[in-house]
Amino acid sequence: MGVQVFKRNAVATLLLTLIPLAITIIIVVFVMIGLRQTEESNRAEGIRLLEEALRRTVIHSYAVDGFFPESLEYIENHFGVYIDHTRFVVHYEVFASNIQPTIRVFELNPSIN
Repeated sequence: MGVQVFKRNAVATLLLTLIPLAITIIIVVFVMIGLRQTEESNRAEGIRLLEEALRRTVIHSYAVDGFFPESLEYIENHFGVYIDHTRFVVHYEVFASNIQPTIRVFELNPSIN
């Protein structure tokens, strides 16, 4: 009985090397896309949560004190709401003490990739 030796040609060897490499690259790309989408979602959620906390605090203040807070500093000092000023810019505009203020939260220096 003779032992058969199979010889691979250069194309087959190249394909056997490139296919796993291509699959690995595709998987890495999908993982990177997923991480980026998660990061975007987390940033949007942070903005939404801060804006919601500020609105609830403002309404609570009006219910308890009878007026809307005149400034963000008042909200931070009297209600303990923490605003990360290195990450967010909050637009807080008061028209009158009996009209709900305009509250808008923006991310400071959002990373653009």
